[in-house]
Parts: sequence; structure tokens; C-alpha cells
Amino acid sequence: MNTGLEAAIAATLKELFGIEETHVDLQETRKEFEGDLTLVVFPYLKASRMSPEATAEAIGKALLPQAEDVSAYNVVKGFLNLSLSDAPIRAAMDRMLLDEQWGIVKLNPDVPAAMVEYSSPNTNKPLHLGHIRNNLLGYSVAKLIEATGKPVLQVQIINDRGIHICKSMYAWKMFGGGETPASTGMKGDHLVGKYYVRFDQQLKSEVANLVAQGLSEEDAKKSAFCMKEVQQMLQDWESGDTEVLELWNTMNSWVYEGFNATYDRLGVQFDKNYYESQTYVLGKKDIEIGLAQGVFYRREDGSVWIDLTEDGLDEKLVLRKDGTSVYMTQDIGTAIQRFSDYQMDSLTYVVGNEQDYHFKVLFLILQKLGYTWAKTLSHLSYGMVDLPSGRMKSREGTVVDADDLLDEMESTAQKLSEELGKVEGLSEAERASLYRTLGHGALKYFILKVDPRKRMVFNPEESIDFNGNTGPFLQYTHARICSILRKAGVMGSWSWEDFTLATKEKEVIKCLAKFPSIVQKAAADQNPSDVASFLYELAKTYNGFYQVHSVLNAETPQIAAFRVALSGQVAGALQRGMALLGMAAPERM
Repeated sequence: MNTGLEAAIAATLKELFGIEETHVDLQETRKEFEGDLTLVVFPYLKASRMSPEATAEAIGKALLPQAEDVSAYNVVKGFLNLSLSDAPIRAAMDRMLLDEQWGIVKLNPDVPAAMVEYSSPNTNKPLHLGHIRNNLLGYSVAKLIEATGKPVLQVQIINDRGIHICKSMYAWKMFGGGETPASTGMKGDHLVGKYYVRFDQQLKSEVANLVAQGLSEEDAKKSAFCMKEVQQMLQDWESGDTEVLELWNTMNSWVYEGFNATYDRLGVQFDKNYYESQTYVLGKKDIEIGLAQGVFYRREDGSVWIDLTEDGLDEKLVLRKDGTSVYMTQDIGTAIQRFSDYQMDSLTYVVGNEQDYHFKVLFLILQKLGYTWAKTLSHLSYGMVDLPSGRMKSREGTVVDADDLLDEMESTAQKLSEELGKVEGLSEAERASLYRTLGHGALKYFILKVDPRKRMVFNPEESIDFNGNTGPFLQYTHARICSILRKAGVMGSWSWEDFTLATKEKEVIKCLAKFPSIVQKAAADQNPSDVASFLYELAKTYNGFYQVHSVLNAETPQIAAFRVALSGQVAGALQRGMALLGMAAPERM
């Protein structure tokens, strides 16, 4: 809430202690203390030559007569807690009423875009719970950046080549019997994933037989017939073998159709897909340029490296001795290609924290190659997501499939909604839509309310609760307010002269006033959990107001009209905030 207090405090500091303060940091007062904003006075003790308590008291006493926005103050040790008068609270409400998109900055198409890369799956298996966290984070971060007025490009790089892809291809060729998504009724990504698991079973069986014959497990894995066949298949793919390429194209097309169906359920879409089968050739010419510049060096065996030991890292291979690229090579080339493809000034990679070192090296190499935009690169490093039962293993088929999880969330939402009687009067179509909205909202909120940098455990049953810090609680609050607004219809006018703000009303306005700064901070920090925390606080604050004050049957028609307007502002902020998390805001429940 912009109160103009900073200038008044700066003037007071100059008057009392001769301090030329250019920036005054006001914090929100902690809930256990009285007040709205807090000034920490410890930085001023050297100039005041007084104790923290005496310094805070002196500032408060001098500030109160000249700051119209302050109605009272109190001192707790070195903290000056300021209580706001009605004037700045009313002014904040007035600003909200004039801005239908309060908290969201209008998009400016004339500024460079921000690119966000996320998802980036392998085409040998369906999306799973880990992909869900990645997708929800990437989408939300993109929407947060967009909410600051900046265009955003959402992209993914699909890992559609390599030994893991060939494993599914080989297993389907050997054991598939020609089955297809159409003949089995399976989603294409599920069908291909089935054969990835089948290959692992075959490999284990062959390895066990070879170990029984006296080979070590390591040698057995190398000698297994199926592994040799897969390696040959990869070589055939790289050499352009027609039959292998045809199978590769066919099975990848099955997977893409399956991925797109899951993305559609998640509400995720991409502006461009990059494919590793195309990007893996990028970067080689950039390595050659770097060699000429002395950024890289060639070893006696012909391999190319970069020495980053002076930067606190190690030596990194960028080209193998046979001239083939490694992941770092193509990531270098792909980053350069993207800044050539688009007018943009930042690129964020949403990738798990197991790749922290990789991105440190990548960003540093690009800087050493002389790309000024390299300093705008960032890695949103997020923690793994587990279930209460533990970690997932895709090769063993123990992953939590994304589609199955979405089905489970919808089913759980249906069961709970029916038990609580929240679907009475709704048609079958409306009920199905509500179950989907609640189930997906519960999943998205539960995952996004956690700081992305933390590892988390996802509990489906906890996420769907209508009470507490959950998505359905926010959605139910929004639906309740929409019901009030429908009943209110067209209300009469009101003005500030008609009434005095009640404490609970002030709390709602002060909470609402934080929304724009929350969005800006969440976008800058790439942390959707800030928005989730705000939405929960707003819903709780409004429900606390609603329990004490009647909206439609208020003391006077003017107060009723004001409370309807205030309720509308809360509903709007909840809807816009949930949209930033990819959640729908139902109007009826």
C-alpha cells in the first residue's frame, strides 16, 4: 500500500538525526503485534546515539503530528509499529475500483519477450508426477512474468533421440505384435512407455543369465544381446536407416498425441517445440569459434574441453574425440539459436535441482563466448516431488502417471463434493466440470504453494480438503462470493461519508492492496508460492470479515453497497490470482 510514509519518515530522520535516507524500508507488521507497517530502527542507532527503544520512540513522536496516514504508533524494542488511518485505506480501495485488472499490468507487446523453457520430456514414456510439478511451475512462472506486462514465450525441448528411445522401439519390435494405440485403446505415450518397461525386464533377464554363467553384472549389461541390438539401432538411426527412422517417426507420433492430450488437461500450451533430433547438431560451430578465441582447448586425443577451475568449477568436455557432441554442446547451440530466433532479453530453464551444476557451467561458457545476454539466463531449480509411499522409478514402471493422477484427483473431488452436498441443483455436465475444476485446482495449488526450491511430498487426499490451505478452499470462497454478488444484483451508490470503516473491512482492503507487489515479487523471484500464500491469506481474511458482518443485510443500504463492492474486489483478486497458478475459479458450487 503506497501511503507516502517513506517520504515523511525520511524527513523525520533528517530532522532528528541529520540522516540523509534515500530509501526507507517499511515492513508489514507481524500479526502478533498491533500496527500495519513496521520500521526497523537499528540502522539509525549510530546517528541517534540512543537505545533502540528511545530511537523508535523519538521517530514515532515526531512523525505522528506530520503524517496524516498514521493514526497511532507503538514501540517494541527496536521496532516502530505504525497504525494507518482510514485515509490511505480508502485511497487504496478507490484505486482498486478504478482498475478492473488490479494487480495485473497491461501487456506491452513492444518490449523484448522473456522465454521460459519447461516440460522437456523424453519420448519413451508418458508424463509423470515429476513432469506435473515441472509443467505447473513453468506455466505459472510464465504467467507471472506476463502479469508484469512482459510478453512471454513458452517453449520445450523434446528429447526424441538417444539410447532410451531405441529401448522402447526395440521392445515394441520384438514383443509388440504390431499393436498400436488404435488397436489397444491405449494413449500413445502409455503404449510406448509400456515397452520401455518391457525392455528393462528383458535386460534384467538376460543379465541374470549371463551372471549365472560367471560374468560380472557390469560386463553382463554390456554383453546382453538386447543391449547390443539397441546400440546398433541407435547407430542405424544416426546413419539414416530408412526402416529405423520410419519406426522412430511412428512411435514418436504416438507419444506426441498422448503428450498433447495431457497438456490439454493441465491447461498448458507451448509457443514452440524444439526437438533434440534437430538441436543435437547445434553448437559444434560455436565450439570451433571458441577454440579460435582460446575459450576452449583440444587435448591430444582430439577431444575439446574448457577449463573452469579458476571459476571454482572443473574441466568440462564439450566435444568428444570423434567430434560428436555432448549435452553441453547442444545446449550451447540451442541457447544461441533461441536468441537468434526471437527478440527476447531473458531465458529461464525450469529443470530439477539435479542439473544445478550443468547450468552453472552452461551460463559461464556462454559468457566466456562473449554473449552479453548470457547474464540474463536463469535456472529455476526445483526440488523433487515424492508420494507418501516414496520415490518413483520409471524403468520399473513404478512412476505415478500424470493421467492416472488427474483421474484420481477428479474422482476424489467427486466423492468429497457429493458427501458434502455441494453439487445439488447442478446438471450432470456441470457436475463433471466441477469435479475437474476442483480436482485439478487441488493438485495445482498443493504443488505450487510449496517453494519450488524445496523437495516436497504430494498427498492427494490432503490436497482436496475444502478447509485449510488448499485449492478447493480458495475455489469455494470465490464461489460463495459469486453467489452473494448474484443475489445482490444492481446495488445503489455509496460514498465514504456514509459510514466509518469497520476493523474487518480494513483488514480485507489492506490485504487486497498487497496484490500488485506480491505479483511483482513472485515474478522476480520466480516463486508462485508467494501468490498461493497471498490467496490463502485473502480468503481467510474475507471469511473472517464475512463471519462478523452481513453483506446483503448490512446496517444501511450504503454499507451493503460498499460491502458488495468490496466482495467483488476480493472475487476478482482470487480469480486473477488463481489464474496465475493455472487454476479455474468456479462461480457455483
